[in-house]
Amino acid sequence: MAGAYDDRDGRIWMDGKLIEWRDAQVHVLTHALHYASSVFEGERAYNGKIFKSVAHSERLRRSAELIDFEVPYSVQEIEDAKTAVLEANGLTDAYVRVLAWRGSGEDMGVASARNPVRMAVAAWEWGAYYGDAKMNGAKLAISKWKRPSPETIPSAAKAAGLYMICTMSKHDAEAKGCSDAMMLDYRGYVAEATGANIFFVKDGEVHTPKADCFLNGLTRQTVIAMLKEKGITVHERHIEPAELEGFEQCWLTGTAAEVTPVGQIGDYQFEVGALTRDVATSYEALVRA
Repeated sequence: MAGAYDDRDGRIWMDGKLIEWRDAQVHVLTHALHYASSVFEGERAYNGKIFKSVAHSERLRRSAELIDFEVPYSVQEIEDAKTAVLEANGLTDAYVRVLAWRGSGEDMGVASARNPVRMAVAAWEWGAYYGDAKMNGAKLAISKWKRPSPETIPSAAKAAGLYMICTMSKHDAEAKGCSDAMMLDYRGYVAEATGANIFFVKDGEVHTPKADCFLNGLTRQTVIAMLKEKGITVHERHIEPAELEGFEQCWLTGTAAEVTPVGQIGDYQFEVGALTRDVATSYEALVRA
């Protein structure tokens, strides 16, 4: 499958049924298009099985509740929809995108309680999110945009509107020849990359920002558990940007990113060391187990 995302062969699950890929469309007065009233999940299937599939479906419903709507499908119905999409498109190793949003209806102002909630599931083949950086170490810029306080946004939701500053940050980073950008939070602590959580290594111990104002990723949680099983100390804490100078290794985690080594953030350099390689290899084995 190749070409623009709106012009491909295949089938997409939309509002309870499979339809032709090119027919999966919405009206321009869809509320989510104007006011970002949507939530989504990005998932990966390995050998025909979606890793942490149920956890993703549960989070989709929880994210919707956090932005004040209810997904009109149960966790099991979402699971069935994802299975149907993979089978209909003949995919075993794929990226799966599930999206729920407020559609077009009687409301077209800020409020949209009377509008229907819709859902779609699509899947396609998608290789390494950072391309060659997956093996060589990604290069990150440092974003001018900061993750806001949880008093201003529902930071535990995987909601579309929360990614606006991520898009701007990544565009700026790519214009500078980088793969991504590291973001600080509203207090000035290290937060995450634009679509992935971040980990650092110093003296054999792992340090990762405390997820108190950004999404506590499922891959992040998986990697922390994996490290603890290996007997490696993990510190979840607030990290000052100046501390980057003392860290030896760094990697990113996310469903799309998987475990991606980082070689540089701004002026700070990191080695793709033994622990980073071990975590990446162990994660690849785990998702295919």
